[in-house]
Amino acid sequence: MPIAPIITFKAGQCEVGDATSRPLKVKPQPQPGYLYLYSEDDLIHFCWRKRDQSLEDAELDLVMVPTDGSFVPYEPDSSQSKTKTNGRIFVLKFASSSQRYFFWLQSKPQSRNGDPSWFSPRDRKIGDVVNKLLQGEEVNVTSELATVRNAGDRHDDDDDDDETMEDVEGHRGSHAHGGSGSGGAGPDATGGDIREEGEGAREGGADGARAASSSAPDAAAAVRNLLDSLRGHQGLSRAQQQQQQADVPYPYLNHLLPTSITVPMVDGASVEYLDTLLGFLPPAVVVLAASSVVVEESQKEPSAAAIEAAKASLSVEAKRSLLRKVVRSPQFSQALGTLTMALRDGGLPGVADALGIRVENGGYMVGGQMPLGGGQAVKAFVDGVKKTVKEGKK
Repeated sequence: MPIAPIITFKAGQCEVGDATSRPLKVKPQPQPGYLYLYSEDDLIHFCWRKRDQSLEDAELDLVMVPTDGSFVPYEPDSSQSKTKTNGRIFVLKFASSSQRYFFWLQSKPQSRNGDPSWFSPRDRKIGDVVNKLLQGEEVNVTSELATVRNAGDRHDDDDDDDETMEDVEGHRGSHAHGGSGSGGAGPDATGGDIREEGEGAREGGADGARAASSSAPDAAAAVRNLLDSLRGHQGLSRAQQQQQQADVPYPYLNHLLPTSITVPMVDGASVEYLDTLLGFLPPAVVVLAASSVVVEESQKEPSAAAIEAAKASLSVEAKRSLLRKVVRSPQFSQALGTLTMALRDGGLPGVADALGIRVENGGYMVGGQMPLGGGQAVKAFVDGVKKTVKEGKK
C-alpha cells in the first residue's frame, strides 16, 4: 500500500562523537531533511529522508514496537554550563536497546532573545505528538498541532501565532494503528504543493512501504511475520503482568549479541556455517549482493535456482562481508529488540514454535495456560536455544 505519513516536519540528523564521554558531543549535520512517521501492519515506521528524496527513499526507516521507543527533547543538565546545546535537539531512545538517534529541528527558532536551544511550545508539541504515536496512542495530529500558539517568547503584536505550522503537517483526523489518510509537509516545506509530500507519492500507482536502506538489509522484516502469529496473545499481556508479580532481571537479546560477539563469529565461521546463515536472509538480499544488476521491485521473488546460483557465485569473503553488514546494521539490532519485546509480552510459545526451539513447559507458566512474560520469557527462550543446539549435536 502507498505510504501515507501521519506527521512530517523539518529535521536534520546528528552525529554523535565518543559515546562513552559525558556529556555527549552531538554534532548536527547540515543536510536538510524531513522526519516522518507512517503506519504499516499495525506498526509505526520512524523515517528520515533528504528533502530532495521521495517518501520511498528514506535513509532511515525504523519499525517501532509500541512503547519501545520514546522521542524527547535532549536537554542536558542546566547546572552544567558546558553542556548547553546550540540547537533544538530531540533524541530517539529505546527501552530494548541502548542505541540512540539524535535529530535537530530545522524550522525557524522561536526564541525572542536568540537562544537557539530554546524549545518553543510548538517544538514540544511536535515532540509530544511523535512520542505519543510511538507509545501506540490514538492521536488526532492535525487537531493537536492546531492548538499550539507560541505566546511565551517571540511574538509580535500583529502576529503571535505559529506562522501556520509552515514546517510541519499532520494527518487529517485521529490516528490509530492501521489507519489511513494523507499527510506531509506544508506548502512552504515542499515548494508550494502539499501533494509532493503525501498525495503525489500515491499518484500513478506509486508503490510504498519499501525497505529502509539499500546499504543495510532490513533485518527487522525477519521477525515481522512472527509478530503476526503473536497477536492472539496480546489480550493476555495485561493479565500476565498482574499475575507475574516476581520477575527476573535478564538482558535483552540485542545486549546478548553485540557486534563484539557477532562480527568475530562471522569472521571465524566455516564456509558451511556461512551458507547456513545466508539461508536466513531474505532471498532478494542474497541475489542482489551477488549481482551488479539492479532488480526492479515489481519483479517476483527470486526462484530457488536463482538463490542457489547467487550463493554459489559469492566468494567466501563476499559472504562474510554481507553478513557483517547485516549484524552491524541498526535494523538487525532493532529486530533483536523487537523479538525481545514480543517474548516479554507473552509471545514465547508462538516464537518458540515458529523457530523450532524447545522451551520449558512450551513457554507457559507451570500449571496453567498463561504464557511466560518479562525477563522470565527471555531467559526461557535463551535456555531453550542452548538446549535445542546441544540436542542437535548429539
